[in-house]
Amino acid sequence: MRKEDILRMIEEEGVEFIRLQFTDIFGNLKNIAVTPTQMDKVFENRYSFDGSAIFGNEYELDDRLYLYPDLETFSILPWRPQQGKVAKIVCDVHRMDGSVFEQSTRYILKKTMESAAKSGHSLIVDPECEFFLFHTDENGWPTTTSHDRAGYMDVGPADFGENARRDIVLMLEEMGFEIESSLHEHAPAQHEIDFKEDDAFSMADSIQTFKFAVRSIAKRFGLYATFMPKPRQDVAGSGMHIHLRLMKDGKNIFVSDDGKPSEEAKWFAGGIMQHARGLCAIADPTINSYKRLLTGCDAPFSITWAEKGERSLININQGINDVDIELRFPDGSSNPYLLFAACMAAGLDGIEKKTAPGPVMDGTCENGVRYLPEDLKEAVEELGRDSLLTDALGEEFVKVYTHIKRKEWRDFICSVTPWELDTYLTRI
Repeated sequence: MRKEDILRMIEEEGVEFIRLQFTDIFGNLKNIAVTPTQMDKVFENRYSFDGSAIFGNEYELDDRLYLYPDLETFSILPWRPQQGKVAKIVCDVHRMDGSVFEQSTRYILKKTMESAAKSGHSLIVDPECEFFLFHTDENGWPTTTSHDRAGYMDVGPADFGENARRDIVLMLEEMGFEIESSLHEHAPAQHEIDFKEDDAFSMADSIQTFKFAVRSIAKRFGLYATFMPKPRQDVAGSGMHIHLRLMKDGKNIFVSDDGKPSEEAKWFAGGIMQHARGLCAIADPTINSYKRLLTGCDAPFSITWAEKGERSLININQGINDVDIELRFPDGSSNPYLLFAACMAAGLDGIEKKTAPGPVMDGTCENGVRYLPEDLKEAVEELGRDSLLTDALGEEFVKVYTHIKRKEWRDFICSVTPWELDTYLTRI
């Protein structure tokens, strides 16, 4: 897409606002909104912002950073008003001198995929995105309340979110998504929408747009959409399983000549398992993430693999002339740019070193099985010790990321929770 194409679409469609979007290190979407009169300034990469927006308020960065629009990502947001339409462009982040900002997570993924491409490799990602639709209170703030009592694959009228989910699907398709399926998940008010696989870089952009669309459209129904892993203690949490296929010269090298999983598939899985404890700091980056993993409800906790297993960390799935590796431990709070970059680095390391994943899980945990970290603090410490992931993400980035996450853990430990009051207030 050229500048002229974008300007023509803005004029023909009556677009009045353009969101210049970028992602912070936590996976949160940020933006600066401009009007069409400012598009020359946009194309000249002259929009800047305070660098603290990348790291939040917990880490000082005095630099002014600049937005470089990726013109291919321009699209009109169909859920906005027909009069005065709104569009978005995903942007890369650069420094004042024009050099790339190396702690930008979009750049980290781009760098990882460009490095893999030198050996002919690319990564295809197929995500399963789960989320809850909850009521809001009288002030519009989200609650964890829902009148929905539907279960897995139930239909209306038990499925109270069916209409919202339908509109989400239709508007995503209007934006160019190819939606493969949508359904009610196991927990009340829990939903899943699956869209067609794509290369890792495009898919990371798509996941960010998907989350933005889901939240925006849910609001029109008076609902709040959350990708929080474990918003309610009494029901299953939300994950974001990702199915991976490693391509080389247009061929999925996870498939052997006889149609079964190849050695490369097992080595790639072995690499993920080898680095799984450090990967958790990226795949499960919040304190709440470990409440999903530790409480079961189909979430994995042991570092095991299976051909099909609800409690395994990894499934190696075989279809008709197809094999994919399914990672079952990531959740929707993860930054997809970091997640895909880290998984690619770990998997390729497994192939290079021919890392065996060990025996297939048979439903029991044998002696010697390793386990995921029990909490965010443990995961962050593991990431800091993992030299491969540190090299892949960048030493400076890991330094900043672990600093912020340690602060998050300290804030949590210092807080007094309702559980503590219920348990100790009258006993001590």
